[in-house]
Amino acid sequence: MLDRALTHLKALVAADSRNPPRAITASHAAILHSSEALESCGFDVRIDDLGDGSVNLLAVRGWPKHLVNCHLDTVPDDPGWSADPWTLRVENNRAIGLGACDIKGAAACQLAAAESTQGAMAILFSTDEEAGPSRCVRAYLTDPIKSVECVVVSEPTGGKAVTEHRGLATCEIEFKGSSGHSSSRDGRNDSALHHAVQWSSKALEHFHSEAAHDDHRFNIGVIRGGSKSNMIASSAIVNFGVRPPASVLNADCLAQLRNMIPSSARADWRPRFDAPALPHHEASAACARELGIETSPPVDYWTEAALFAEANLPTFVFGPGHIEQAHTADEFVSLDQLSFALDKYRELFSLNAS
Repeated sequence: MLDRALTHLKALVAADSRNPPRAITASHAAILHSSEALESCGFDVRIDDLGDGSVNLLAVRGWPKHLVNCHLDTVPDDPGWSADPWTLRVENNRAIGLGACDIKGAAACQLAAAESTQGAMAILFSTDEEAGPSRCVRAYLTDPIKSVECVVVSEPTGGKAVTEHRGLATCEIEFKGSSGHSSSRDGRNDSALHHAVQWSSKALEHFHSEAAHDDHRFNIGVIRGGSKSNMIASSAIVNFGVRPPASVLNADCLAQLRNMIPSSARADWRPRFDAPALPHHEASAACARELGIETSPPVDYWTEAALFAEANLPTFVFGPGHIEQAHTADEFVSLDQLSFALDKYRELFSLNAS
């Protein structure tokens, strides 16, 4: 069975699905390969092209109680790859290729599991998880399959069930000042860049303090502005992200950050991405236990499982590979991890066999 999964993985890795540039369509090779494989083993397949690189492939067999969601898009290839990222290499007990770990390895196992089982099942392959908007999952949730009682979202979890993770919010702040010569004694108050740095320093000091360090993950990704060292900056932009624990609302954390803007500063606050946490749900843990999957402690990264949970669907995250390999050069997933995931997907796909 592993050989069959590797055959699917070879085809999926060869199908360049980098995101950005959000260029995936309904005729993309990964969509066509998956559709053909699933139709051949009794699934009814529907493909919805939502535009802007967002494509849903929804495959349904019977009256399913479980849905597996897996994204087929990848991040862009890192310049450090030692060989062609789109040619799968199997060596030293590793399957190496762009997306092999995150998360085409899971998709390949799901296709192989579908071919070797007959149980009722639903599979949602999406293509915009790496691009950010989660349009695919949000579109599915406007009209979900009514019989589904539990969702399994595919991400590299080391073969464990993640039932809780942090939320994620990203924002942009544009600080506005008044241009002028840097010799002006009022320059410190007129400079948008000074205000941006003051806010950044205050935010870093707060969230990197000993009291907040274990509770939040805060990162300033971009600071840009100004023209020359002898000119007062009239504009400066800060892009940042924060990941509160599941017990803290994104809105409360963002309100703290907004209150740190200096009172003398003029600033435009622009939310970019706001996604809820995945709170622990006993029904999700029970579903994982039913499959004999060990539960993981809460993780710091965000997944689209939170969107399913927000829609009141018990959801956990599970897949082969480790998050440390995601988004790296020479990304790989071990064959042992693929074998374990394949066995669990086959169990899942066999639960409702007639």
